[in-house]
Amino acid sequence: MNKMDYSKYVNSTLSSLPPSGIRKFFDVVNEMPDAISLGVGEPDFVTPWDIRDAGIKSLQRGYTQYTSNRGLPKLVENISAYMDERFGLKYKGEELFVTVGASEAIDLALRALINAGDEVLLPVPSFVAYSPLIKMAGGNPVEIPGTRENSFRLTAQDLAAAITPRSKILLLPFPNNPTGAIMEESDLFALLPLVIKHDLLVISDEIYAELTYGGRHVSIAALPGMRERTVVLSGFSKAFAMTGWRIGFGAGPKELISPMLKLHQYAIMCAPSAAQYAAIAALTNGRRDGYAAVAEMRSEYDKRRRFLVKSFNDLGLKCFEPRGAFYAFPDVSSTGMDGAQFAEKLLYAQKVAVVPGEAFGAVGKNFVRCCYATSMRNLLTAVERITDFVKQ
Repeated sequence: MNKMDYSKYVNSTLSSLPPSGIRKFFDVVNEMPDAISLGVGEPDFVTPWDIRDAGIKSLQRGYTQYTSNRGLPKLVENISAYMDERFGLKYKGEELFVTVGASEAIDLALRALINAGDEVLLPVPSFVAYSPLIKMAGGNPVEIPGTRENSFRLTAQDLAAAITPRSKILLLPFPNNPTGAIMEESDLFALLPLVIKHDLLVISDEIYAELTYGGRHVSIAALPGMRERTVVLSGFSKAFAMTGWRIGFGAGPKELISPMLKLHQYAIMCAPSAAQYAAIAALTNGRRDGYAAVAEMRSEYDKRRRFLVKSFNDLGLKCFEPRGAFYAFPDVSSTGMDGAQFAEKLLYAQKVAVVPGEAFGAVGKNFVRCCYATSMRNLLTAVERITDFVKQ
């Protein structure tokens, strides 16, 4: 019998994509006793009880059927109120829909809005999934490298240099994974003339919007002339410690949301019903107590952030101050190693897992990403081990 050649059946674009640089290290850590992971970006907090209780009660009451494709009307209504209250963004029901995490929303936005050969302008370093998803949608990612000296923000000068006649979409990943960089209102205003002049659409991934330090997050969609050309993507995973619930959403003009919803209808049907009831509780109870649980988590992350950044700088691993998300992005080149070498040797020598910065774009070659969404006890031990490693 002839051996099957499966390669001819698999999508050629998918075959050419590398596996996730994050998961590689995560898989090793799972098999390594006493290892400390600063790798996967997941809150170490348990979902607040009132949110879990709402999900449990929905199951007890037998609310286990499909919901509408758009999501439970009460959840859509609550997301609308939340976006208005927290970020000054007003969206009606038909301009919103619920997804299986923000990750599905990213995929839907790219597939719904990209035609073959379209260019997507992508500031890097950035989330590992963006570039592969752009390619799977038939688009071409055009990377715009950031620098530590510029706090990894996107400048108008760098954006202008990257625009071509094929540029269609600007993907804004702020607050940023992996760097923790943010875009202040003045930074965003500087981009507007270019976005409007070149008729760009903006996909703004704002999953870390609630995790900013020293100020409130500003969405580009809230600036003059930008609501009609921006799709905002977000979710409950990071701010409400609901990663496993898989609840996100997309918001924007109905002319852009409708094709995304159409894809969602065919591919997914609807987000899990129990998770939707839990998300309703997250927003209704959050409005009642001023989002106290979110504020408590953010405060704890802030303490860890300041500790970890100071520790890296004291070690000579230059690290700019991240003002969003829950990542530090130190430059490890002073050790004579690049990020991949540093991460691999640290893992096996000291059982501390970090992610090579190159996983987030070539510009991250000399960096590693360290997630501080873990206990202070773990961070203290990790810093002790990293200190020993660097001194050796």
